[in-house]
Amino acid sequence: MLEAEVSAAGVVRIEFDRGVVEESALRKILSGMGVTSIVTAAEDTTRNVKAPTQAAPNHNAEQNEHEHGGLFGAKSELVYSLVCGGLLAGGYLIDLLTEAPDWLPVSLYVLAYFFGGFYTLREAIDNLRLRKFEIDTLMLVAAAGAGAIGAWAEGALLLFLFSLGHALEHYAMGRARRAIEALAELAPRTATVRRDGQTIDLPVEQLLVGDVVIVRPNERLAADGFVIRGTSSINQAPVTGESIPVDKVPVEDVVAARAKPGTIDSVSRVFAGTINGAGALEIEVTRLASETALAKVVKMVSEAEAQKSPTQRFADRFERIFVPVVLGLAALLLFAWVLVDEPFSASFYRAMAVLVAASPCALAIATPSAVLSAVARAARGGVLVKGGAPLEHLGALRAIAFDKTGTLTEGRPRITDVFSSPSASREELLAVAVAVERLSDHPLAVAIASDGTELIKGQPVPIATDVRSLTGRGVTATLDGETAWIGKAEMFGVDGIAPLEAATSSAIAQMRDGGRTTMAVRLGRRDLGAIGLMDTPREAARDAIDRLRRLGIQRMIMLSGDHQKVADAIARRVGLSEAWGDLMPEDKVAAVGRLRDEAKVAMVGDGVNDAPAMAHATVGIAMGAAGSDVALETADIALMADDLRHLPFAVGLSRSARRVILQNMIISLGVVALLVPATILGLGIGPAIAAHEGSTLVVVINALRLLAYRDGSN
Repeated sequence: MLEAEVSAAGVVRIEFDRGVVEESALRKILSGMGVTSIVTAAEDTTRNVKAPTQAAPNHNAEQNEHEHGGLFGAKSELVYSLVCGGLLAGGYLIDLLTEAPDWLPVSLYVLAYFFGGFYTLREAIDNLRLRKFEIDTLMLVAAAGAGAIGAWAEGALLLFLFSLGHALEHYAMGRARRAIEALAELAPRTATVRRDGQTIDLPVEQLLVGDVVIVRPNERLAADGFVIRGTSSINQAPVTGESIPVDKVPVEDVVAARAKPGTIDSVSRVFAGTINGAGALEIEVTRLASETALAKVVKMVSEAEAQKSPTQRFADRFERIFVPVVLGLAALLLFAWVLVDEPFSASFYRAMAVLVAASPCALAIATPSAVLSAVARAARGGVLVKGGAPLEHLGALRAIAFDKTGTLTEGRPRITDVFSSPSASREELLAVAVAVERLSDHPLAVAIASDGTELIKGQPVPIATDVRSLTGRGVTATLDGETAWIGKAEMFGVDGIAPLEAATSSAIAQMRDGGRTTMAVRLGRRDLGAIGLMDTPREAARDAIDRLRRLGIQRMIMLSGDHQKVADAIARRVGLSEAWGDLMPEDKVAAVGRLRDEAKVAMVGDGVNDAPAMAHATVGIAMGAAGSDVALETADIALMADDLRHLPFAVGLSRSARRVILQNMIISLGVVALLVPATILGLGIGPAIAAHEGSTLVVVINALRLLAYRDGSN
């Protein structure tokens, strides 16, 4: 086995070498430990094929007693702890206030041992089977030692405080887990489907791609898809975090939407788990129930805490060194009676107290509890954070690079200028441009094909063949035996392509001075002219950038493939002082690399064309990920809505999480630093365990504050 991790969310993540360990043997061992829902990479179509085996613990009554089992259900551990406390109090009062025989209070203390140590013993046995010497074992050894020297009351007190602390800790962590589980409950269990002319109710698991689902007013949507009939407003907050319901209308072309569901406009795309408004809708399903945006978010959030943050890795390294040192110190203290004039029982008692005081229980839970709470809160706000590392890195950012198209701008450019050369007509120029660009799904190509068709008003468009993309520069094709070129002015005059005519170059320069993106058009040896397009800056861009600046992001840069003058014009309109234009895709990667050498930097883009640059950034952030499988898979952080205003929320939350993690580390290490010398100097087991468990509860409760985080950057 290469690696095994268990997250606080209840997910077991295992990597193993198939050449050493057989999967069937591993499954048998996991099943014997009460683990079910075992999924391997090959079975999991939503993950990369190199993903590890993953298993989710069984949550039934017999095999997860912390959550659901025992005589009193989910509260069993707490009830047992309180019974232990009652027996301890009863024994102490009898011993203090009456002259009853000694065996009576001792009997109550022994019963207190049973109830206080029941769950502790079970966990200790499970850990010892895994050859792990954990806090549970230390507590049992200390309690047994107290009983061996006749200190039954102190031993019972130790088990009472420890079991009570554990019960409250499990309850508090359960709140964070339930915040994640609540996401999974958003989607309805059944859907009303129209099949073969009949309307039937089916479990969502039986929905097929292409099914038509009927959504009544005020119902939750059961599937991802697109609207084919009806209009309504949908509350998308459960998935995207948008605070205002979004109006939805049917797609204009059902056949085109069915063929390319990834290109469907947001006004027609819908998601499982969202809430319909006052209108009835008919939705065509585009994803199976296990592949919806909501299902992927639930899965990725539940896995996220297992991906350790830098602070957690530091804590793990610290524990590997610290625990053996503490065990060695306790062993030495057992022989203190040789050097100090005291009985062996006193040395033994001190050694047990040191074991309790030095156990790094709070340290172990300090970071996972904060990460789990922050990831759950982010998901509720429409932001997917894939683990502790991206969470911490996002909070430490000092620079952010933005892609222009689709990130700072709407990504829906429109034709604003058409220049035709003396040797061509305006109609010929547009017809050639439409013929070539309608075969591409690039935003500029879509704009030229759509607006150009309107401008030539139904005139015939030639057929383009042999279309070939010149990445970052333009496209070529064949029309009526001649080669057509459409692209940036910089594409011409290099690689054997003749330079542009002076008139065309002059027109392009004027368009760029006005902030237009330009495309030159050539057919054969003739320059047909140039087309100018303008992409509208997002309304939210300037507000988001201002809020990021207030959060302390010192440097923000726009990266664009457009001419530098166009990039500068857009940057000014959204409030950026820095814009790098004329960048090829590989130039964006290099630009992010240069920024990363100076400081931690995030790259914000659409998750598709910008994936290489995202991979080179400290943190890759994808926009509009709810509708993009690629964005969900490639980004470290995904803004589910196509709304840049969620970025300041994510940065602010991550900074709060970093502060909470730091506070938790100081609390957990500080308590250990105080308790160890105090117990060596004579502090008893009772006060030590009270301080120890108190610190554990403090760090968990401190972490839970993140569940109530409010965006304060407005």
